[in-house]
Amino acid sequence: MDHAAVLALFDRDMREGARPDAPGARVERAGRVVRQVGADKGWNGVLWSDLDETSADAAVAEQVRFFSGLGGGFEWKLYGHDRPRDLGRRLRAAGFTAEPEETLMVAELSDLALDVEPPEGVRLLPVTDREGVALVAEVHEQAFGGDSTRLRHQLLAQLTGDTNTVVAVVALAGDVPVSAARMELPPGARFAGLWGGGTVEAWRGRGIYRALVAHRARVAAERGYRYVQVDASSLSRPILTRLGFQPLTTTTPYVYEG
Repeated sequence: MDHAAVLALFDRDMREGARPDAPGARVERAGRVVRQVGADKGWNGVLWSDLDETSADAAVAEQVRFFSGLGGGFEWKLYGHDRPRDLGRRLRAAGFTAEPEETLMVAELSDLALDVEPPEGVRLLPVTDREGVALVAEVHEQAFGGDSTRLRHQLLAQLTGDTNTVVAVVALAGDVPVSAARMELPPGARFAGLWGGGTVEAWRGRGIYRALVAHRARVAAERGYRYVQVDASSLSRPILTRLGFQPLTTTTPYVYEG
């Protein structure tokens, strides 16, 4: 893989040329910044920026004013290759809080082995309705902690919209949900995004996460995507490396509470 070329393509497709992630959301360019204004209870944030030492502080202040005017907080999604190099420090000085760093990992679908199945006794159920969304949210709360209200709202809106841009799946041991994940399929992009892959603690280490990655990658290949990308935690990065994913850069959410 030509890492520099794929990273540049990712920036063009998924950041500067980003599409709204749910019905009712909008993506707009404001000077040297591309941001999303989410639908009700949706994600608000900065997706891409082209800044330097002379323009960064003013751009950050403008986004704070803009999103504060909407009455809520937002996220600045900072990548390791973004400029200026000290943009993270500038965001912290403006009142943002950094969440844990993850690794942007990408694989070309033609290079992946996709014949991975879940372990014995576990089956994969496609999520298509409110009941399935509830199962995904249940897994999310057990695997990651916290409240899943925003996830429930956004996933249900995506599944019931007319854009067909999300695939979700839950792994069941009998009738008990033990793992879940989703995939976003931006129209016209070359990257499918794998999100939310999580397994409840008692079922980790059995190959379920690998099976969910392979399942979604097969769907992405069938729909004509060339790459799949993941914001990988330290737990999932070794698994993804063994599957054939390669690290391109880091990504850190900087959150402004408002």
